[in-house]
This record gives sequence, structure tokens and C-alpha cells, in this order.
Amino acid sequence: MAEEVVTYKSRTTVYVLACWILAAFGGLMFGYDIGISGGVSAMDDFLIKFFPKVHERKLHAKEDNYCKYDDQLLQLFTSSLYLAALVASFGASKACTVLGRKPTILVASTFFLAGAGLSAGAEFKWMLILGRILFGIGVGFGNEAVPVFLSEIAPVQLRGAVNILFQLFVTIGIFIANLVNYRTSEMHPNGWRVSLGLAAIPGFVLFCGSMILTETPASLVERGNEARGKAALKKIRGVEQVDAEFEEIKNACEIAKQVKQPFKKLMKRSSRPPLIIGIMMQVFQQCTGINAIMFYAPVLFQTMGFKNNASLLSAVITGIVNVASTFVSIFAVDKIGRRKLLLQACVQMFIAQASIGAILLVHLKTTGSLDKGLAALVVVLVCVFVMSFAWSWGPLGWLIPSETFPLETRTAGFAFAVSSNMLFTFLIAQAFLSMLCHMKAYIFFFFSAWILAMGIFVVFLLPETKGVPIDSIAERVWKQHPVWKKFMDDDSPKVYEMAA
Repeated sequence: MAEEVVTYKSRTTVYVLACWILAAFGGLMFGYDIGISGGVSAMDDFLIKFFPKVHERKLHAKEDNYCKYDDQLLQLFTSSLYLAALVASFGASKACTVLGRKPTILVASTFFLAGAGLSAGAEFKWMLILGRILFGIGVGFGNEAVPVFLSEIAPVQLRGAVNILFQLFVTIGIFIANLVNYRTSEMHPNGWRVSLGLAAIPGFVLFCGSMILTETPASLVERGNEARGKAALKKIRGVEQVDAEFEEIKNACEIAKQVKQPFKKLMKRSSRPPLIIGIMMQVFQQCTGINAIMFYAPVLFQTMGFKNNASLLSAVITGIVNVASTFVSIFAVDKIGRRKLLLQACVQMFIAQASIGAILLVHLKTTGSLDKGLAALVVVLVCVFVMSFAWSWGPLGWLIPSETFPLETRTAGFAFAVSSNMLFTFLIAQAFLSMLCHMKAYIFFFFSAWILAMGIFVVFLLPETKGVPIDSIAERVWKQHPVWKKFMDDDSPKVYEMAA
């Protein structure tokens, strides 16, 4: 069962540590973009240049607190990236399979560099949106390749912690973006250009890092390079005795080779457990409301009565909490397990979101602001919410889909997970300011209801995968689960689509 931890010989070398960290810069790119867009959207210089009507509305002293930023084009500035990432993730899946994980990461960094350059130099809205789309393609490729890469090169006993490096770097990216926005908000009139242009730095690090990374053994064997695959496995394990683990990888690749149409294989009954789990983890991750808070933290705090600098500083505080709390997951996920972290967080997030909603419902009217004590309490509750998300649904939303698909459908299945994440990120980003305007404080109760549903989902449908080798999940997890075992028909490889 899932509690039995299988280990193979390995030691953590300087090289493999470098591979983990350099690949995780794909997460930093993603996080920087999540954090930067909300702060830029709140900068007067940016609004005057691209969204003058929003700026005018913002200046009206008696304007509705909940509606002063409600503008579809302003929301499109943030959300267009995620729509582009949604589409790109399927191309990234094909690239991961045909080219390998390493070249796909290189492509991601190239698009991100192009997006940073165009966004920073934008003079017209179309340039701004096109820059965001280029960012989005980079995010789609990076979010597809990096979690799979990390899961495939990590030793089984550290797989959770290594994969969570991706989410850790997402949180670091958000924190850095909040710091940058806090400083550039005083750089008139081009502070927003600096904020957007600095996205090139993590893109450049990932570009250079992709030259150093090894390809994963599974990807090399899958593409017919067994000798290189075994050599790569020895390199990332730091030992010569890798025969047992390599045989497991080869067996998984033999099954994978017989599946010529992985997307069609995903539609089979026996593929539904990991597919449903992979998609729902991403949907639930977004429906916690985390990105509504992270995208628009400065805007949200301004709505509550904070001044511009104070709201950016509050966003920096939540960024620090986000980074620090992710370390809890790194140290706990392979000891406590996935399910316990997720369930504990559901309780904490539900209390925080419902409390924020109750405070705003009673005390924040359409005009005026919260008193200082209540405003500080809201910041604390936001931090409590961010804290629990950062050690649970944030990192595990990426970890669990990356480790539960068999090799033959791994990149295709993870493409569905990534695209689901991007779709719901797009929907939340595009709709949040309008939802805030129309639902007012009730928006926090809306997210609370989703968190309740998430907890029920974990209790009944999410299996524990702690300590299970990545290529043994089907036998040791899905076929043992009281619900999902009914879907695991004996689909032997001979009945799969052997050719197009």
C-alpha cells in the first residue's frame, strides 16, 4: 500500500542540486508574473497611459469601493497570459514527448524573454497584450515541463520535496514581484516598465540553466536512448548501482511505446482516475481564491482603505508569508503525506475566507474604509489563508498530477492538468474585479464554499501517494483505492491503439 516507502540507492550531489534549482526557476518566472501584474495594475502612471477611464474612476472620492477597478480590458491585461498558456500547454506536451523535457524548458525561457522585452517597451495596448501572450506561451511550456522534469529526476523518498521546489520558486517570484512593485511605484512615469522588464532576469537564468540540465532518464529511454538514459540516471543518483530503478523505467517505457495515441488512451476508463484527480486538483487550486488575492492584492487592499504604498507593503507581507510557509510543505510532504496537509489547510482556509467575508460584509460599505484595527485584522487573515495554501494546495496541486500519471500518458495527462489550471486562472483573473464589484463581500463566501467542496473531495477521492515509486502508482495506488479500483480494468497494452 501507499505507506510502504520504496527507495533506491542515491546521494544528493552538487550537480543534481543545481539541476533542481535551475529547473525550478520556471516556477519563479510564473510567480513573478502572478505578483507583478496586480501591482502594475494599481500604478497611476500605467493606468493613465493605457486605462485612463479606470484612473478617472479611481480618483472619484465617492466611487463604490468594490467597483472602482472593474474594467474588462484591465482584467484582460492580467488574464490574457493564462489563456495563451492554456493553448500552449498542449503544444508543450507534444514537445515534452518528442523533443524531451530539457528542450521544452529552453523554449519556455525564450518566450518569456521575448514577452518581457515587448511588455517593458509597450506604447500601445496591443503591444501590452501581445507581450502578455508571449509570457503566457512561456508559462504554458514551463509549467508543463518543469514539474514533470523534477518528478522524474527526484529519488522517490524526496520526490515530494523536490517537486515542491517549483511552487517554492513560484512563491519567491511573487514575493520579489511585490518588492519590485513597492519600489517602482515611486519611479515616475516608467516604474511599470521596470516592473515588467525585470521578468527577463528569471527568464535568462532559466535559459542559461537549460543548457546545463541533464535530460531525464525516462525521457531518454522513451525516445530510444537507453545508454544515455542509464548514464543520466547514474549522474542524477550519484551512484553506479542503478540497475533496479533503471529496469523499472525501462518497463514503463516499454508500455509507453505501445501507446501511439496518448490523448486517446487518456479517454479510456482505466485512465480516468489520474485524469480526474489531475484536473480537479488544478481547478480546486484556483477556486480557493488564492490567485484573486495574489493578482490583485494591492487593488484588494486599496479597496479596504489602504493607501497605495500601504497596500503594496501589505502585499509584500503576504509574499513573505507565502515563501516561508512553502518550506513547511517541503519538509512535511514526504513525512506527513499529501492528504493530511490538504485537509488541514481546507479547515484553515475556510475559516480565514469566511472571516474576511464577514468583516467586509459588516464593516466595509460602498464608500469609506475600514478602521485601522479591522484593516490590520484583514491583512492577518489574508496571511493565515496564504500560509495554509502555501503548504498544501499550492505545491500539491502541481506535485500530485506530476506523479500520478503512468509514463505512457504522463505528458499528455499533465497537459490537461496545466491547461485546466490556466483555464481557471484565466477565468478568475478575468472575472475577479467584476465579481468583487457585483458580489462585494460575498465573493469570499463564494470561495469558502469551494474550499468546503475541496475537503470532501480529498476525504473520499484522493489517494495517498507518499513513498510510492512514480512508475508503480497504478498497481499500488489506483488498484487499491475503494473508488478508483473499479475503473482499473485489465487494459493490457496489446489492446491499446498500436498505430494511428
